[in-house]
Amino acid sequence: MALRVLGIDPGLTRCGVGIVDVTSDRRASLVYVGVIRTPADTSLEQRLLAIGAGIAGAIEEFAPQAVALERVFAQHNLRTVMGTAQASGVALHVAASRGLAVGLHTPSEVKAAVTGYGAADKTQVGAMVARILRLSEVPKPADAADALALAICHAWRGGSVAEPVETGARAETPAQKAWRAAEKRASNGR
Repeated sequence: MALRVLGIDPGLTRCGVGIVDVTSDRRASLVYVGVIRTPADTSLEQRLLAIGAGIAGAIEEFAPQAVALERVFAQHNLRTVMGTAQASGVALHVAASRGLAVGLHTPSEVKAAVTGYGAADKTQVGAMVARILRLSEVPKPADAADALALAICHAWRGGSVAEPVETGARAETPAQKAWRAAEKRASNGR
């Protein structure tokens, strides 16, 4: 049984989206990778709408069980951090509206998870993503590879899936129930 995770590398111009299946023995396989692009000369609300629609489309088509999102952190460029935060808010909204748990991971957590080194550069992260997923080349642009790295990190770190919700959100699928049961058995030492 595999856990399907949607990784999102948020950004206004390029929002990386990557989906992986990860088995309990940590083997990962590529399901989908892409980048949602919005032109800089488009109004902010239309850019955010396009990002939301792109994320929603990926969720509807590939049915991930969890979402991994890069945690927004302070940067020197206020304009960049604001755009990243706005795209992150849209991603959080779309995931929550579909009853999906979201794990927030810092860039150094993601780098450490996939390369073993928290200060790895983008080239090293991309190379390890390609190796982990057994790809012939590194996904381009870097936003795509980063989204896949987020998804892998989330699964490898025991990323959560949404608890079943009585009302307002989609019910837990049989695959999600099986994964949760396997996690529970593993944590109980069985």
